[in-house]
Amino acid sequence: MEEALTIQQRMKRSRVMKAKSGIIARKRERALNRKADSKTIQKRAQKTARNIVAKKMLQGRDKSELSLSSRENLEKKLGKKKGVINKIAKKLLPQIRKKEVERFKKLKEK
Repeated sequence: MEEALTIQQRMKRSRVMKAKSGIIARKRERALNRKADSKTIQKRAQKTARNIVAKKMLQGRDKSELSLSSRENLEKKLGKKKGVINKIAKKLLPQIRKKEVERFKKLKEK
């Protein structure tokens, strides 16, 4: 992961993402109708693991309630915990695969 964004970079990214929102929504819609590949499942596991570690660091506080500087500090700390995040993600993979299979079964039934 790259370094934390400055305020200007964050604002620029916000404008770019607003412009691309329609394209992203269509791609997401298409992707939901397909079965996720192993790369996508790995990403989901990483994201889930990262959220678990962040939740432990926040000690019951909500991430959205943090100030910008606190969020940047949290991101830096999470960057240092990559080993732990990878271990947790590896343990989560079977559960996430199972969820994906169930989701795809429900999708096919409709």
